Amino acid sequence: MATSAAVKEEPATRFAKDQLKSIIERIERLEEEKKTISDDIRDVYAEAKGNGYDVKALRTIVRMRKQDPNERQEAETILETYMQALGML
Repeated sequence: MATSAAVKEEPATRFAKDQLKSIIERIERLEEEKKTISDDIRDVYAEAKGNGYDVKALRTIVRMRKQDPNERQEAETILETYMQALGML
């Protein structure tokens, strides 16, 4: 009896392959969306710069607004203390 060159996959193996492919495709779609969103954010900063806003200050404010208010206050207090110690205030 001759053996067939095509080996029949077990259903569990086929499911695992399909699941893996689905995961990879979802990650690829999300990466593309992330790139599109990053490009959009860059465009908004360019627009702000064109309107005379300081982009570095805007980025700082966006970063600060993400922080927990208590953590932000603590960081600002430490920064102020250091700046006073260095005679910057």
